[in-house]
Amino acid sequence: MATTPLSTKPALAVRVSRRYGQLAPALMFLLPALIGFLVFFAWPAVRGLYLSFTDYNLLSDPEFVGGDNYQKLISDPVFWRSMAVTLQYVAINIVVQTIAALGLAVLLHRFTRSMFIRGVVMLPYLIANVIVALVWYWLADYNLGLINSAISAVGLDRIGFFGDSQWAMVTIAMVNVWRHLGYTTLLIFAGLQAIPHDVYEAADVDGAGEFRVFRSITLPLLRPVLAFVLVVTVVGSFQIFDTIAVTTRGGPVDATNAITYYIYNLAFTRFDFGYASALSVILMLILASIALIQMRVLRAGHSDLER
Repeated sequence: MATTPLSTKPALAVRVSRRYGQLAPALMFLLPALIGFLVFFAWPAVRGLYLSFTDYNLLSDPEFVGGDNYQKLISDPVFWRSMAVTLQYVAINIVVQTIAALGLAVLLHRFTRSMFIRGVVMLPYLIANVIVALVWYWLADYNLGLINSAISAVGLDRIGFFGDSQWAMVTIAMVNVWRHLGYTTLLIFAGLQAIPHDVYEAADVDGAGEFRVFRSITLPLLRPVLAFVLVVTVVGSFQIFDTIAVTTRGGPVDATNAITYYIYNLAFTRFDFGYASALSVILMLILASIALIQMRVLRAGHSDLER
């Protein structure tokens, strides 16, 4: 049996003592975040999971009903309609925002490094989403909005951006694209700065054109960043609420009744907290599954720079 030399025992004891001596300050710094996580995330999640198996309306104690709430959502047409509306919003938001942010980030990376321009790009994201929604709601008003006034001035018919069932969700998606575009752009811009410049120099020596460089170098090396951006934007898009709450309130004719707004109405308008909790659990499972699939398919943990 091997034994530790006597000369190494004091040094080992010093290292162990030093490590445990650093543990207490580390725990003190982590404690506020840990308390916040337990109080505002872990406990509500466990409580919501429990309520999803009950019939609860705030006026009486929760009554255990097993899987009735989950069976109910299978035959709930409003639930399926809200999921379809949410997927429509997610598709528009992700496609437009990702393509626009990627193009804008490439332009910033190639033509300017100005901090002022970066600040201007980021400015919409610094404005509260409710304020952004209200401003665009007034701008797009059918009768008094500047956008419809301009449309009418050129001889075209006014558009009910928030009042027409065909335009409402598209409009909400574009409003949120405008607000979050700067944040997504800066994430991609940071990924572009991490790509070694000598890779582009080698491509330039080989005579590769702009499109070839973008397709063969920029996009592959940006894959981990794009995977992160897609996961964040998809999860955030499924949680759309505030823009709908201050503009359309789920209308017209449920055209913008996203799943989060439907859950809100069930819980705080109808006081059906059991069924609302069941929908919340389903939404959580959907988001977790989508995020896992995205991370696996896009191989977010690997970069072509490692080859």
